[in-house]
Amino acid sequence: MTPHAEPDRALQGRHIAVPESRELDVFATLLERRGATVLRCPLIDIRDAPDPVPVLAWLRLFCAGGCDDLIVFTGEGLRRLLGALDRHAPELRAAFVGRLGAVRTIARGPKPGRVLRELGLRSTLVAEPATTPGVIALLAGLDLQGRSVGVQLYGVEPNAPLMDFLAGAGARALPVAPYVYADAAADAEVLTLIGQMREGRIDAIAFTSMQQVERLFRVAEAARQGELLRQVLARTMVAAIGPVVADALSTRGVTAQVIPADSYYLKPLTQALIRHLGAQPDA
Repeated sequence: MTPHAEPDRALQGRHIAVPESRELDVFATLLERRGATVLRCPLIDIRDAPDPVPVLAWLRLFCAGGCDDLIVFTGEGLRRLLGALDRHAPELRAAFVGRLGAVRTIARGPKPGRVLRELGLRSTLVAEPATTPGVIALLAGLDLQGRSVGVQLYGVEPNAPLMDFLAGAGARALPVAPYVYADAAADAEVLTLIGQMREGRIDAIAFTSMQQVERLFRVAEAARQGELLRQVLARTMVAAIGPVVADALSTRGVTAQVIPADSYYLKPLTQALIRHLGAQPDA
């Protein structure tokens, strides 16, 4: 193997479980190009809100000037709002983009900004860290008294801490949930993954959302394998794309050994796995 080729095969011989759905192929390809064998176990699927009526009602309110501010939790949420307009009310798309440019937008981290840039816009404010406490800390420095604040929710999680803060700050919260998380993998497939970790056939498992963690433990506990899951994760290298996912693991007694230092995306996560796994002898 030449010196130039070696970095590209830094994960040769490693078996990495990737419980991802929306970006499964992207992440798996990044790992496979570096020599890893990827076990694909889709734990989460993202779908449009099953009832578009409340989403469309919120969109009409927003387009009519009903919001002074808009808190955007995910780029996925913005894409789903645009998709709802394209399917059900395409005549409102221009008005929606126009209002996005007129209101004060508060993005949870950098990802919503990517979608805004595709529309020729940019976030007014960006909350770091990209967490609900990070958003609240940013909002605490703003005068929200009497303002109507749109909130694009993270899935259907009502985000009570944020709602309580907005109410206390004198704002009127206007939440919208444009998508839901649906369980995509059969329980048997999830239990198979746990079995493979128990047998030592998996070198690492890389989580990219807290919903994956929740789904994995929910299935394990329903099958009375919750303690077994904790045991096998303690013997397996656990990677988390960022602090939100790491916290979801920590609350369940699992420590993430691999977390990107600064940027919480798939490429930095891949590089972090290389640093931890690539330097060790092949299993």
